[in-house]
Amino acid sequence: MLSTYSRVAVSAVRAVAVIAFFSAQIAHAEGDIERGRVLADTCKGCHAVDSYNNVYPTYHVPRIGGQSADYLIEALKLYRDGKRDHQTMTAQAASYDDQEIADIAAYLTSVVPPLEAAQPVGTAPNAATTCKACHGETGIGQISIYPYLAGQHKDYLLQALYDYKNGARQGVNATVMQANIMALSDAELDVIAEYYSRQDGLSAVPMD
Repeated sequence: MLSTYSRVAVSAVRAVAVIAFFSAQIAHAEGDIERGRVLADTCKGCHAVDSYNNVYPTYHVPRIGGQSADYLIEALKLYRDGKRDHQTMTAQAASYDDQEIADIAAYLTSVVPPLEAAQPVGTAPNAATTCKACHGETGIGQISIYPYLAGQHKDYLLQALYDYKNGARQGVNATVMQANIMALSDAELDVIAEYYSRQDGLSAVPMD
């Protein structure tokens, strides 16, 4: 029988195998940063307050300043179309067309200098072996459809991992995520979230 980390390694190989497929599917309108700056005012009520919490389940709203534009576009479309469950986000995104979503994503990505992989803070846990294939050692991967994890709130990351594991979170990478973490324990998910949350990267959206 495979050990936990052997299963993780197998999952990492699977993840690499699907990267090219998902990368080929990305085809979004080019976003306008200045139009996005205006449209994103509604985002700032929550995402510009770094200590703001989602009510239930309770976790910090994610830091999205500097997040990958392609990931933001996919996430906003999922919320808009009711394919990712979050009442507030669905209501906020419901009125946006694809161009407006691209504009918002372009602005949110631009609010910090482009994120680049740096020296990791600490040593990546063994449980994160499968994560590094797509998200990079420091949570800043090279495939734009996958979200940056560096500097994200730990409790948000942990909630996302739980939701992927139990099938509650949807998206183009949901099946891959579920397969990669199914064999991991809650304790292992916790150390993964802790590690990536400590890296330098994402920020709250500035109130400009």
